[in-house]
Amino acid sequence: MSKPFDMELFLAGVLTGAHATRQRHLRQAKIIQAEIAERWKRDTPSAWRRKHVTWFLERRPNRRSDATRYYYLLTVRLLARRLQKTWGFNL
Repeated sequence: MSKPFDMELFLAGVLTGAHATRQRHLRQAKIIQAEIAERWKRDTPSAWRRKHVTWFLERRPNRRSDATRYYYLLTVRLLARRLQKTWGFNL
């Protein structure tokens, strides 16, 4: 039996700021993880590729406000920093 992936532990090294900000990033990272896992069957961020995250950013927050899309982009940047990837997004 495998343990479920712990997003909080994964992002612990790169999360900074106020408690509410950290909680928002964790909540959004879990949403990103669930959407990618459902569509692409990739459960952990280490299995993700740039195309998976781009797909999410173009699909999920598309109908949301500009501020929400910006916060999702910030969360994706944190994930990329933790994965040590040089992903750039022009959204």
